[in-house]
Parts: sequence; C-alpha cells; structure tokens
Amino acid sequence: MRLFRHQVKTEQRLFWRSREAAVFVFLFPILLFALLTAVYNGRIEGRPAALGLLAGMIGYGAANTAFSGLAITLVTRRELGILKRIRATPLPPAVYLTSVIVSIMIVYAIQVASLFALGHLLKSTPWPSNLLSLIPALALGAATFAALGLAITGFIRSVEGSSAVLNVIVLPMAFLTGAFGPTRHYPQVLRAIGAVLPLKYLLDLIKGIYLHGQQFWDKPLAVAMLVGWGLFGMAVALRTFRWEPREG
Repeated sequence: MRLFRHQVKTEQRLFWRSREAAVFVFLFPILLFALLTAVYNGRIEGRPAALGLLAGMIGYGAANTAFSGLAITLVTRRELGILKRIRATPLPPAVYLTSVIVSIMIVYAIQVASLFALGHLLKSTPWPSNLLSLIPALALGAATFAALGLAITGFIRSVEGSSAVLNVIVLPMAFLTGAFGPTRHYPQVLRAIGAVLPLKYLLDLIKGIYLHGQQFWDKPLAVAMLVGWGLFGMAVALRTFRWEPREG
C-alpha cells in the first residue's frame, strides 16, 4: 500500500508538471463550459441552459480525462520505452497501472469540482444536492472510460497520432450524445448512433441526478450499459495492451 501511495503521488506530480496535460486534459472542458455558457441561452431539458451545459461538460470531462488523458499518457510512455523499463523494476505492473488510473481519477474529481465552482460563480448554478448518487455515477463513468482508454492504446501506433485519433473519437461522441447541447434536431441516423455510445448513458445518469433530482438506481439501463462498456474495454485491453514500443 505504501508503494501504491508513493506511485500515485509521483503520477500526480508528473501530470501537473506537464503543461500539455494541464491544458488539454484538465482545462479544456472548463474552458469549453465558459465559452458555451457565454453564447448559449434558453433551456435544456426544462432547466436553464447553464445547468444542462454544466452536466454535459462533466460528462465530456470523463471522456476527455479518463479516456483521452489516460490513453495519451500510456501511449507516450510505451513508445518512449518507459513502460518497458518499468516492467524491469520491482514495481509490480498491476500496481503501476492502478496508480496511473487512480491519479487520472483524482484529476477528474478536481475537474468536476472546478466545473461546479465555475458554474456557481458565472451563472449561479446550484451545488449538487445528492452527492450519494452523483459520486457513484461519476466514478462509474470515469472507470468505464478508463477501461476504454486502456483498450484503445493497443490500436494507436505512435505518439504523434494519439491526439488526433482520440479527438476523432471523443469530439464527435460529445456532439452526438448531447454533451454540447440538445440533439433533438439531429437527423435520426445521428441520434441512433449517439444512443449506443457510452457517453450517452453517463450523461443520462448525470442529468437525471443533477437536473431532475433522481437517484443513481433510478437509471438501471444507464448503469448496466456503462458497466457493459467498461467490461468490454477491459476485455479488449487484456488482449491488446502492450508494454513495449511497436516495431516499425
């Protein structure tokens, strides 16, 4: 346990020392929220637009942080040979990977708190009133995207292409699932695609709890789909995750 705590602290120091990670992974959803609330008026799901956009950015943050942030970190370390060297140290691989995932979860938790604080400051959005439901929902969503982040690393061949590949996945998913605004006017085919993506079910959970006062267990389909996506990600990761750089 002492080794695990030490590694988590090390991962936190490495993350916050990286300007690229701090901007792309941590600050990007916060900046997007500030921009969208400055131009978006009206109501979302019967609530002021700022509340709907806040819920959307919290969901998008899980994908951007736990999926993209984790994947970029691991691909970069793999291709630089860092993961290969770590396997030659006394640090158990499982402890190392768990510490990386826990560290990115901590970053996401700070990001969520920052989004709530910014929303309250800029638009007087309410603080969450049902933390006993919201925290498990966010933890499940972040864990699901972390599992998918582990899985996608096996398909990214280079450090240079990692950001492009992940942006091509995350940004369209955010648009299709309603993280950036309502999707009711989208063509039917786009709504059908969005309806099967994991971010859709995380947003359903967050909006149900934060906007409509529901409980975590009031959304069994969303919970089941997130669990299913997470198990799928873990199954793929077990087959494709690599510790050594790709050859050629």
